[in-house]
Amino acid sequence: MNGPHEKYQRLIDYCRSLEPTPTAVVYPCDPSALEGAVQAAELGLIAPILVGPRTRIESIAEASRLDISGMEIVDAPDSEASAAAAVQLVREGRAEALMKGSLHTDELMGAVVKRDTGLRTSRRVSHCFVMDVPGHEDALIITDAAVNIAPTLEDKVHILQNAIDLAHALRAKEVRVAILSAMETVNPKVPSTIEAAALCKMVDRHQITGAVVDGPLALDNAIDLEAARIKKIDSPVAGRANVLLVPDLEAGNMLAKSLTFLAGADAAGIVLGARVPIILTSRADSVMTRLASCAVATLVAQARRAGAKAVE
Repeated sequence: MNGPHEKYQRLIDYCRSLEPTPTAVVYPCDPSALEGAVQAAELGLIAPILVGPRTRIESIAEASRLDISGMEIVDAPDSEASAAAAVQLVREGRAEALMKGSLHTDELMGAVVKRDTGLRTSRRVSHCFVMDVPGHEDALIITDAAVNIAPTLEDKVHILQNAIDLAHALRAKEVRVAILSAMETVNPKVPSTIEAAALCKMVDRHQITGAVVDGPLALDNAIDLEAARIKKIDSPVAGRANVLLVPDLEAGNMLAKSLTFLAGADAAGIVLGARVPIILTSRADSVMTRLASCAVATLVAQARRAGAKAVE
């Protein structure tokens, strides 16, 4: 059985061998937000650009005894202006990731998805939890539990492809996706089972690529080999999934929080589908979770750079 945080520690240790990712830290105006950025910088995961009211950031650093002397500060008067300024740093090529500080998530994402001045791509923006579950061999990606409330089938195509790309960025040897529902049979009365079947057929037709995908699967037979055997499910994913696509935000949020509060799991968070990865931290996050979120963003940024070079 793995020790606590072993999967996150491996991730962080690997990322320390890479170049720090230039990261715009948006409105780090409370001690925990600023401390998270400073600790990630000390480990060499990110190279922070602090975006927010200069005097407030400096006074928090002084009161919290945090050394920000070597960090650039982009002065912005309030949270909304900070989000806009951070997005502009990405558009100018000065930042390769965004990190949420003490502003509301919707303020940051509002600046990201603005049509003319934001960071939109052809992909829909979606969120992934990368969960370190005690006793579970691999990190578990759960999506989408934070951004898309009631995703359509079209939305789920993007959500699924974002998660597959993330798993590859995290160096998964094989990406095995379970599309979750309450059952493992297709039932016309349960829309999520029909959408799961459609997504699997889209994988067969190479409309979604890079993973072995199966669904609908119930949670037990997605992650437990014995449960899959008892149900006689013949599948390369059943019992071995390392990516879980949930039917909607409510299901995903409950699943992630159940693992956190009942199973002692940690949940690093990342938003994908924009031009750069976005680190979404919570004030309740542990130091290890904040650092793991930064490490995940570093690997995503590295994969994007490699992809850009391959295109060239």
